Amino acid sequence: MPQKAKLGQNFLADHNARVRIVEALGDISGKTVVEIGPGKAAITELLAQKTSRLIAVELDRELAASLRQRFAERPVRVIEQDILTVDLDSLRNHDEKLLRAGDEKLMVVGNLPYYITSDILLHLFRYHDAISRAVVMMQREVADRVSAAPGSSDYGVLSATTQLYARVENLMTLPPEAFSPPPQVYSSVLRLTFAPRFEDLGVDAEGFIAFLRQCFAQKRKTMQNNLRAAGYEAAVVSQAAERAGVSLQARAEALPLEESARLYRALHGR
Repeated sequence: MPQKAKLGQNFLADHNARVRIVEALGDISGKTVVEIGPGKAAITELLAQKTSRLIAVELDRELAASLRQRFAERPVRVIEQDILTVDLDSLRNHDEKLLRAGDEKLMVVGNLPYYITSDILLHLFRYHDAISRAVVMMQREVADRVSAAPGSSDYGVLSATTQLYARVENLMTLPPEAFSPPPQVYSSVLRLTFAPRFEDLGVDAEGFIAFLRQCFAQKRKTMQNNLRAAGYEAAVVSQAAERAGVSLQARAEALPLEESARLYRALHGR
């Protein structure tokens, strides 16, 4: 079957990498695993050997049909759908076993298409209550941004947003030849352990994430300039920064989430 570039299909061919990705999920026996873009089942085959509830979400019609045929006698449910339109809460409760489990959460794994990696991550975060862990592969440059620490030039709104929802571990990097056909970039595998920090930071999710976007709107500008451009009055921002102990001459990339949260609370009277 030819690769369809518009779907970003580069299939993992490295067996050792497949094994390490599945092992990174931890013990999945008795768990429900959602695989994003199973493709030619390189990882699906290993997952099906270790869990009794596997949901494969595949957009490509031909690949989905092939998966249904291949796993017809196995505990694999194939959904032909764009992952960005999938209600993960409904997958969590699709049968009586899950309903009886009560607090059972999903495990997610997948080789994310390069062109919609950020969109998929944000989709997973919308369903953070339904997910316990995700092991996802993406372009190395994107993975570097997702896992970047404050103070790094790679640290941005995607880094901050991801780290609000999950603990991030960069597990490994794979060369182009690990895939068929080889992409023109290196890929990295991240493990996200979902542990939202909004309560810990004393902020509301929607408001704080919108605030972070304002802070990072012009990455090379200072906090003072970005907040002024966002419509905050200079005097209000100055007073809030003094109360929060945050320098307005710093760029957003220099601020840990704790400092950004203090400034947000001070600006909004919290």
